[in-house]
Amino acid sequence: MAKASEFERVEDPDRVIALLGGARFFDNPPRTALDAHALLQRGLPGRSVQHLLGELALAHDSGKLARVFGMSLRTAQRLKADPDKALSPEVSGRAWQFAAILAHATDVFGSQEEAELWLERPAVALEQAKPIDLLDTPVGADTVRALLTRVDYGVYG
Repeated sequence: MAKASEFERVEDPDRVIALLGGARFFDNPPRTALDAHALLQRGLPGRSVQHLLGELALAHDSGKLARVFGMSLRTAQRLKADPDKALSPEVSGRAWQFAAILAHATDVFGSQEEAELWLERPAVALEQAKPIDLLDTPVGADTVRALLTRVDYGVYG
């Protein structure tokens, strides 16, 4: 059984839940990795992704963000019509992953705006790929997380 402290080493669930709408949308926020897993299996409410998109400091390409979340532009548009509908576990997991990476990048770079700018800039360590362009696969997201950890520790190459 995962302990809360083990979960928090990986990502701060409170920060992730805040980016996804906080207590307004979640009666019992997850405290462990297994709690988060169960929440994502049930599906996040669509309004949590709307909230996350509304919390972004910068304007981002909506098509790119839809791809990062694993949904079509049309599905993203339907969220506005039915914000209480639960998202699929896949889309929920990707939204959580994006929020966790954004929270991590905000810690590393000092502000959410700087974190979002970093996500949109080509990175030498990623062979000039933009970190945000790698978030649509698990391997890409893991690569971005690893790079953030290296940047945080001052190891860029």
